[in-house]
Amino acid sequence: MGLAWAPVAQSAEIVAKGNRNAEQPAIPGASKRRTQATKSTFDAKYEKIRDLIADDAKLRRKIKSVSKAYKIDPIHIVGALVGEHTYNVDAYDRLQTYYIKAVSYAGNRFRFEHDGESVVDFVKRPEFEDCDEKAGSEELWTCREEVWEDTFRGKKVGGKSYPNDRFGAVFFQPFYAGQTFGLGQLNPLTALKHTDRVNKVSRLRKLDAGDASDVYKAIMEPDSTLAYMAASIADSIDAYKNLAGFDISGNPGITATLYNVGNATRRAKALAADNARRKKRGLKPNPPSENYYGWLVNAHEDELREIIEK
Repeated sequence: MGLAWAPVAQSAEIVAKGNRNAEQPAIPGASKRRTQATKSTFDAKYEKIRDLIADDAKLRRKIKSVSKAYKIDPIHIVGALVGEHTYNVDAYDRLQTYYIKAVSYAGNRFRFEHDGESVVDFVKRPEFEDCDEKAGSEELWTCREEVWEDTFRGKKVGGKSYPNDRFGAVFFQPFYAGQTFGLGQLNPLTALKHTDRVNKVSRLRKLDAGDASDVYKAIMEPDSTLAYMAASIADSIDAYKNLAGFDISGNPGITATLYNVGNATRRAKALAADNARRKKRGLKPNPPSENYYGWLVNAHEDELREIIEK
């Protein structure tokens, strides 16, 4: 199931710091419209999240602590925070506001479903048989996501038509499509993928798709959301090293890009397959490249590193 990929060399090629693109790639219209609707600018939103991190010593300590636990450079978490709050949402003025917002959702009753069918029941269909429930959470939910992409997305199955949209948008956003929450702006599916790693490293209770309220609590509460951010970034670094042969641990713009677009495993496999074809034609492999979101992070890397070390 999923994309074919070629085995990679034992040693991964290091992706140097900085941007491959001389100019920032195009920013999506949806991001521009959201920013215009709030009568703000990307520069103003960048400065707001930058200043929130710079002015909150407690938050910086939390970022450095969780980064150490997951063995990643804290610049990766800062980069993801900066990207999310520059292009997707406005940052609140104080970290405490994120805690208050998390509490406001506590006790809400809802479930992950589409058209009246819960995702728990949906993944029991025979199409998902090859996804081993005994596997780790990242492997399990990535497999289920690939089955959705290959078999259901935009197709008619068993007389029923399914939306041409991401698995995470269709089943895991009960309020409206595209919605993410909290300091890390995480999608619930992302949290479910990384719950095993977070359980192992941070000792937080494993999440269950059958308990949507618990999942939202985990991604909205700042302390736990930082753990899920770190796990997601660490998994992206692992995927590109093990599947595509690239070490992206020194380029926060690449990890920020993957945090933005998701599906790191699928993208690493696709890159490996593309480079295997290039090799057959005698061409050099293409390294991963940043998008508009990651480009901003790399462009401000020096300034963001200074903030971390305050």
